[in-house]
Amino acid sequence: MPKKPLSEKAVREKLSEFLNWGEAHADWKSALSGIEEGKRGIRPEGIPHSLWDLLEHVRIAQWDIIEFTKNPKYKSPDWPAGYWPKSPAPPDAAAWDKSVKELFKGIKELQKITLDPKVQLDQKIPHGTGQTPLRQILLLADHNAYHLGQFVLVRRALDDWKGN
Repeated sequence: MPKKPLSEKAVREKLSEFLNWGEAHADWKSALSGIEEGKRGIRPEGIPHSLWDLLEHVRIAQWDIIEFTKNPKYKSPDWPAGYWPKSPAPPDAAAWDKSVKELFKGIKELQKITLDPKVQLDQKIPHGTGQTPLRQILLLADHNAYHLGQFVLVRRALDDWKGN
């Protein structure tokens, strides 16, 4: 007996999970847990980014992807300067905490868009150049996963990683 194709709802649920995936590797929650405050702004020898660089870059790029998807009047920051922090270290612990909070808020925002049955995943975004919500979802998941790996690598180089 042939299998039924996946329902759109099931696909949306899997895509939503994928945005904060942690089954095959660390997730952002574990990667951001227990970091020594003094190590947040250090660029280890041979590595071009600090933890702050990576956290802020992911937050900014994620915000850019989401806002572009939702807002026809949105203008992206200049590349590359607008996508990276000016300093390798956060100005203070409050800035770090705010960035972490915004990272998770953004993931939840795109999960909400992903699960909304009114959003046609394969319909071109009217103000784009061929992008679709599905492409934006996959772009964000891919981008976040790439930099999550870098984040863990920097923590290892700083001898500040207890995970796998």
